Amino acid sequence: MFKKILIANRGEIACRIIRTAHDMGIGTVAVYSDADRDALHVSMADEAVNIGPPASAESYLRIEKIVKACKDTGADAVHPGYGFLSENAAFAKALDKEGIAFIGPNVRAIEVMGDKIASKAFAEKAKVNTVPGSAEEIETADDAVRVAMDIGLPVMIKASAGGGGKGMRVAHSKDEVGERFALARSEARASFGDDRIFIEKFIVQPRHIEIQVLGDGQGNVIHLAERECSIQRRNQKVIEEAPSSFLDAKTRKSMGEQAVALAKAVEYRSAGTVEFIVDKDRNFYFLEMNTRLQVEHPVTELITGVDLVEQMIRIASGEKLKLKQDEIKITGWAIESRIYAEDPYRSFLPSTGRLVRYQPPVEGSRHCLTIRNDTGVYEGGEISIYYDPMIAKLVTHGPDRESATTHMIQALDAFYIEGIGHNIPFLSAVMGHERWLSGDISTGFIAEEFPDGFLGVAPDEATNRLLGAVAASMDHLSNSRRRAISGQMGGKQVNFSENRVVVVGDYRARMTITREPDVLLITFADNDDSVDGFEIISDWVPGDPVWTGTVNSEPVAVQVNNVLNGYRLLHRGIDVEAHTYTEREAELQLLMPYKEPPDTSGQLLCPMPGLVVSIAVETGQAVKTGQTLCVVEAMKMENVLKAERDCVIAAILAEPGEKLAVDQIIMEFEKSIG
Repeated sequence: MFKKILIANRGEIACRIIRTAHDMGIGTVAVYSDADRDALHVSMADEAVNIGPPASAESYLRIEKIVKACKDTGADAVHPGYGFLSENAAFAKALDKEGIAFIGPNVRAIEVMGDKIASKAFAEKAKVNTVPGSAEEIETADDAVRVAMDIGLPVMIKASAGGGGKGMRVAHSKDEVGERFALARSEARASFGDDRIFIEKFIVQPRHIEIQVLGDGQGNVIHLAERECSIQRRNQKVIEEAPSSFLDAKTRKSMGEQAVALAKAVEYRSAGTVEFIVDKDRNFYFLEMNTRLQVEHPVTELITGVDLVEQMIRIASGEKLKLKQDEIKITGWAIESRIYAEDPYRSFLPSTGRLVRYQPPVEGSRHCLTIRNDTGVYEGGEISIYYDPMIAKLVTHGPDRESATTHMIQALDAFYIEGIGHNIPFLSAVMGHERWLSGDISTGFIAEEFPDGFLGVAPDEATNRLLGAVAASMDHLSNSRRRAISGQMGGKQVNFSENRVVVVGDYRARMTITREPDVLLITFADNDDSVDGFEIISDWVPGDPVWTGTVNSEPVAVQVNNVLNGYRLLHRGIDVEAHTYTEREAELQLLMPYKEPPDTSGQLLCPMPGLVVSIAVETGQAVKTGQTLCVVEAMKMENVLKAERDCVIAAILAEPGEKLAVDQIIMEFEKSIG
């Protein structure tokens, strides 16, 4: 067994690998760029080595620097995690030359399966179902149009070296093919240094289902059932679950057998994944094989009880795979939500900055329910513009899909982040969506259900009452504490029963608050004299970022931010302000004038911190609605900013290569046309 492992990665996956290595009694070495000097994985490892500037091309992707770090620290093995050098054959060969073990796939598997064009041809030879499409590289936009017309629209334009949703575009029309071919190629070149593109038929209403495999390179290969990864945005997985609610036993068996056959054909070694696209009739087609560890591996670990990182380490050290196929059992259901530093209210654009507050839900198992949070950040740390925007992977496990979903909703409500934008409200909205709850999902789910982006969840009357009751209980407690501490009102305690008016967004209601020794009773009185009561128990104190307690004996968690004379509440995808007034205050509040937000329609503001890649217009130029104005790159993704209406460019205030902050003015418009 290895004595010391160097982790050639960063963030949550580096932390994940370090934990298992320490559990196995193996020493660890972290590598870090200048931007990651204070990162969590650096402090967790036994040793740490600086490998250069923030840009990954100058640090985490520099093979010679990783090899030197191994030699300098005496590491006898390297775990690459995922991304970066995890599927780089040259890296595996360089390590082998120095006698350093690679805790990952064999070189042949990397070379064959790391190239989507070659892997598809290999899969066809191994009698694995494949998607109709081009078998060779597409070199020009004209070629892309010709091939797309031959295959039939819609088509998927994909980078051969792609992964993580980068270098992938769907084209539904002839005009879109050329434009999206250029975007996919540019993104692939920036992300992978390889701009080869191929095209496949886009399966309508597809589901993305993958099979986890383990192979020891000695002829022993098994699969660990499937994961469904159909909830995606821009081909980037957002929510994963295991098993899939869509597969029947027959399809699961057939997919598992084909995945194992492919892994055996390539003499696969390590923990890899064979990905399939599945249509509405459960016909499945090979998509690609990721020969490295997947981001979503925790859901498989929770339903099988197998530590995949441990298995990878043991296999790389020369051990034969001890697990047998008939020993792999599916127990319960697991769901993973990817917590990203992005603003769902602004088209999911990246958000960078400092984590002023970071309070994840408590990990552990209780009453057959489990919470696991794989993260690489900490409170006070910084989310950098240079790397992937993932903050954490929140995973829940329960006896069935319904319990795992309910537990995930509660865990998301209790996950508090302040200082940067994050997608927790959106994840909560998905978890509560009727299509998710029914299992009727596809890779088009987000585009279909949120066509105009995420605008938040509108609370129904029952939720308004719930949030109103929580807000009133916090206001009541705060008033009591202020009077007791500061002597307000002569130190006189709040009445045991008092009348209040609560305003939650546009919802207004009268209520009566009655305080008993350990319980707060809140009664709503409507105009028709109907009564709705809440019994609230909580140990929340002012300043806690999450209100937790029970409402009518049901557990509830609500994120809390202070605003003037009230609270901003986040709960199950709902983001709303709540204020509690005396009856006189409520009358006066209705007389307050509404302050109009500033008009920024005459400006193009940078929607995220990023780098200006190109400016497509000139001062004085008349542009039409939908015309490209500029391209801004953030976290390795290119974002095309287009005109929202016909106008004339009055001034351009940014230039290519310039780094911009969020809401920084890129250009100004002179006037509308027509």
